[in-house]
Amino acid sequence: MLDRRLAPALPYVKSLFLGWFEPLRDAIARDQEVQRRKRVKHVYAKYLLLLPADKVAVIVMHKMMGLLMSSKDGVASVRVVQAAHCIGEAVEREFKVQTFFQKTRKKSAGENDLALEKEQAKCRKRVKSLVRRRKLTEAQKIVQQEIELEEWGTESQVKLGTRLIELLLDSAFVQSPADQTPESSPDIRPAFKHVLRQPIVENGRLKKKHWVIECDPLVHEGFESTARHVEIPYLPMLVTPKKWKGYDTGGYLFLPSYIMRTHGVKDQKEAIKSVPRKQLRKVFEALDTLGSTKWRVNRRVHNAVETIWSRGGGIAGLVDKENIPLPERPETEDPDEIQKWKWSLKKAKKANRELHAERCDTELKLSVARKMREEDGFYYPHNLDFRGRAYPMHAHLSHLGSDLCRGVLEYAEGRPLGKSGLRWLKIHLANKYGGGIEKLSHEDKVAFVENQLPDIFDSATNPVDGNCWWMNAEDPFQCLAACMDLSDALKSSSPQCAVSHLPIHQDGSCNGLQHYAALGRDYMGAAAVNLVPGDKPADIYSEIAARVLDVVREDSMEDPATNPTASLARVLVDQVDRKLVKQTVMTSVYGVTYIGARQQITKRLQEKGLITDDKLLYEVSCYATRVTLDALGQMFQSARGIMAWLGDCAKMIASENHPVKWTSPVGLPVVQPYKKYKNYMIRTSLQCLALRREGDAIALQRQKAAFPPNFVHSLDSSHMMMTAIACKKAGLHFAGVHDSFWVHACDVDKMNQILREQFVELYSMPILENLLKEFQTSFPTLEFPPCPSQGDFDVREVLASTYFFN
Repeated sequence: MLDRRLAPALPYVKSLFLGWFEPLRDAIARDQEVQRRKRVKHVYAKYLLLLPADKVAVIVMHKMMGLLMSSKDGVASVRVVQAAHCIGEAVEREFKVQTFFQKTRKKSAGENDLALEKEQAKCRKRVKSLVRRRKLTEAQKIVQQEIELEEWGTESQVKLGTRLIELLLDSAFVQSPADQTPESSPDIRPAFKHVLRQPIVENGRLKKKHWVIECDPLVHEGFESTARHVEIPYLPMLVTPKKWKGYDTGGYLFLPSYIMRTHGVKDQKEAIKSVPRKQLRKVFEALDTLGSTKWRVNRRVHNAVETIWSRGGGIAGLVDKENIPLPERPETEDPDEIQKWKWSLKKAKKANRELHAERCDTELKLSVARKMREEDGFYYPHNLDFRGRAYPMHAHLSHLGSDLCRGVLEYAEGRPLGKSGLRWLKIHLANKYGGGIEKLSHEDKVAFVENQLPDIFDSATNPVDGNCWWMNAEDPFQCLAACMDLSDALKSSSPQCAVSHLPIHQDGSCNGLQHYAALGRDYMGAAAVNLVPGDKPADIYSEIAARVLDVVREDSMEDPATNPTASLARVLVDQVDRKLVKQTVMTSVYGVTYIGARQQITKRLQEKGLITDDKLLYEVSCYATRVTLDALGQMFQSARGIMAWLGDCAKMIASENHPVKWTSPVGLPVVQPYKKYKNYMIRTSLQCLALRREGDAIALQRQKAAFPPNFVHSLDSSHMMMTAIACKKAGLHFAGVHDSFWVHACDVDKMNQILREQFVELYSMPILENLLKEFQTSFPTLEFPPCPSQGDFDVREVLASTYFFN
């Protein structure tokens, strides 16, 4: 609720509004009266006088709390410029809608012009409906068509917003309920403060000093008790979602639903609206397929989760309900010791803020599970990001979420396992247990599970108070769900006839690199990521880790006097493993930068806890990052070549001040949204504001850097959509999470055949050649470089590769 700026709908916030409303309304009314009397009025005055004080007060409170409570930095704060602009814009929108209602309510000049009156009444009804359903942009369009009103402009909106923020700062107070005796004076404080934030480095970037509005900690504390009682919008649906038929037609029956999350980017919205509906047929069909899969809550797993959560969490991947104790101030006045204490205090507070956020997240997930638990089944309407990747529109409890979400959800419709389904259920359990087991051959995974049957039966029968073998798994709640399903089957009179509701996953192995290997017909790359048949799965992460370890061992043998990396290599040599490099290998294909890769490796080294000195940790991380990226470059030269070619093409297009656009293989138009921002100054009574807004100039570097990963995402989403449509036609219940495809255990063999056939069909198209033609057609004056040369890998080998998706 807070993330979606819906804090004003929470009962706790409404109780705050009751206390603030009258003082703020009276302050606005006084200011309106002063401005009416003045001969020389402030710039904002004419706008302040357009609405009654009570309406303006409600808008200000709603907007401010919505913005403050959705802030991501652990402190409830919002930049003054952002808040002022939002409030001014909201007042303008309200004024225009009210003016529209007044003008269309008046009788038309001829009194007898019934047709016009009828049309106005119909229009008024439509606007009221849109406002009620929060489709404010659409309501605004109708208002602008019906009546002519001047645009206020950003400067006027910000000046009005700033004045209203000033009045709110002077009017809104909070009172601490705790430890107040009748004799003591009440602890009444301003609810909001105007604070200057000092420059800080965040994610490797310098954030300049800036003014913010902060709310008092007392305001924030009230949310602790609220999470269990919130009304969550966009819940899963109890009926099949509306079929998609256009940009804003499909998904939920009444809630605003858009096929793409454009985040206000006009170019992308126009692109998807302008293409013929026929071109988007496959996209609509795929989203309808994902939305028509019926889910339910796995009550036994949910019971186990609730029991662990009620006992304080802290196990099986659930966050601990207890905070980390804050370090006490040392008794010494030694500046070094004091500095160390300050750093450790800051770290502990940050960790506690993160724990609080995780607890709220867990509570939201569980609140949805509690709400949906008794339902026979429910559905998730899906929509797309701008690259074409599909996401459930519900934000909290979905199969796209964490292990907790995936463990608590199962298919509403069950299917008999059959012989192959029983085998796939065992393989799935082994994969979810992880710890290296997932890298074994299918036969070895089945053997592992059969050796663990006593532990599996115990986990299923007594999940919380038994031996708790399942808690050692990498994905504990999904492992528990599989234990319960397998236990039911094996204890039944006919295991193959047992009905299973569990979705079985088939995941691409480093799917981004699989797409690059197929694009470049690169045999070496294809073999490393299981496009080529093999007896057991090739593990690219272990392969890169082995190459990194070889280099680090060699460097550790050197003399530190002549080779400065030798001392770093000696610290690192015992810490190189698959987990250290996995995230960097996975994200390298999506354009991870050196800084991003270093932060990933730093995090893994911190988890190991063997390097306690921050300076040494930084130096070792830098060294490990360089070696890892070098190993990747040597192993995937073809992928690097294609990435470079895509980047060069993007640079040429962006140099012409155009965004990079292309059409995905399923017909989806994709437009990269990256533009430069314009800065300009506005002086107000509260402070001098630096405004930022998207300009017309293209952000060349972002367009170039983002194109390779975005293009590959558009390919993996195309593969998923093609597979979803084919599975639907074959009668399978399909769910997909980007490069992880799910069906019932009995249908895995059929889906494996389908997804391989669809991959071959996808790469039978001349994808890079089509892209080049599209660029040349759009920009006939530019000389694009030729497509990269291709290797001799035959994509049809994928059809026989057992571990391509596994």
